[in-house]
Amino acid sequence: MSTHASHAATASAPQLAPLSKATVRRIVFSSSVGNALEWFDFLVYGYFATIIAKQFFPTHDEWLSTLLAIGTFGISFLMRPLGAIVLGIYGDRKGRKAALTLAIALMMVGTLAMAVMPPYSAIGIAAPLLILVARLVQGFAVGGEFGSATAFMVEHSATRRGYYASWQFASQGLAAITAAAFGSLLTAWLPSEQLNAWGWRIPFVFGLLVGPVGYYIRSHLDETPEFVAAQRERVVESAAPLKDQGASFNRQWVNLLLAIGIVAQSTVGVYVLQLYMPLYAVKQLHMAAAASFGVVVLNGGLQFVLSPVMGALSDRIGRIRIMLTTSVLMGVLIYPMFALLQTHPTISCLLLLQAMAGIFKAAYSGPMPALMSEIFPVRVRSTGLSIGYSIGVTLFGGFAPTIVETFIHLTGDKLAPAYYVLLAAALSGTSLVIVAIRMRVRRGV
Repeated sequence: MSTHASHAATASAPQLAPLSKATVRRIVFSSSVGNALEWFDFLVYGYFATIIAKQFFPTHDEWLSTLLAIGTFGISFLMRPLGAIVLGIYGDRKGRKAALTLAIALMMVGTLAMAVMPPYSAIGIAAPLLILVARLVQGFAVGGEFGSATAFMVEHSATRRGYYASWQFASQGLAAITAAAFGSLLTAWLPSEQLNAWGWRIPFVFGLLVGPVGYYIRSHLDETPEFVAAQRERVVESAAPLKDQGASFNRQWVNLLLAIGIVAQSTVGVYVLQLYMPLYAVKQLHMAAAASFGVVVLNGGLQFVLSPVMGALSDRIGRIRIMLTTSVLMGVLIYPMFALLQTHPTISCLLLLQAMAGIFKAAYSGPMPALMSEIFPVRVRSTGLSIGYSIGVTLFGGFAPTIVETFIHLTGDKLAPAYYVLLAAALSGTSLVIVAIRMRVRRGV
């Protein structure tokens, strides 16, 4: 790696042999498939929120019905920190492979529930309650997914961590493309009666087809070399009491707070600029639903293509340099872009905004998992990554659509998304500066 901090983070790591292309593909796919499935499921839920609201949360007030649907989406994020703690510790004690296999199995439970759950008209109040339980189970599962998957990726290479870990967010881009494609095609091709009755379930059925493949591959993985070496050196002891694990992690609270701050901009880039934008375009700008879904494909496509490029670049020139530049540019440009879109609510302006969002998302998020992994030592890496990421996503992402939609409803100010993104960029930029200073101090510069 190019930075001294990266060298310090891997100084005690074992010498890792170069990996074959087939092995790299297996590592990347097995680690990112759960993340892709998670985001596909969440994005589809958000894209079809108005239909899901009518199916499971019927009220006489359409706005309240929609708010209940996206609120249930947000409540599931409250389980993420718990899942991060449980699955993170599990991954640090039993191995990354064990945590990844359990996480994707639990994720499939939530996806299955969305695919087959009878509507409110058939089973009454049980429908929204069971949907809530399903979202909570999935929230618990994905709480430990990011940390274990990222640890699994970075612990296979000491020199290409940025590139490997960037596939976490490249897979999100692919999930966004697929989810938006489903939203656009189903909205355009199916009559509204069929879309409302059963068409919206098709993407969740598709997710069920992907899940078992990921589970099978993960269950046949080998453990990471760094984790195995750490076990041998008794840095990570699978038989250690949980209180010992907690004592080790208690020394990481500053790193945890910084990780949470770093996650803010990346999370808002997904939940406001990808997930919420089709609803925003339709309800606030009165655009065609199919077109608004289609534009999001551009955002996801750029993220899918550019995230590995930015991750690889961060291995050469440093992660903070790329990410901090992106935070500054996002803070400067996001308000003018939304102001332009409000003044000229056209597909071309929305396309321009989504192109900028996709490029910035890739530039920031591509290097981010590797940077976060370098903050935490091996013995608590899965736990630290899981908790930091899950709390960051819960605080800044899970309720972002609800907060923005409510702010617009109460104030009438359609620039609310810009304010939210701007605050996240400022927080993440500040966190990155602090991390850079701490790294310099650690190196004695």
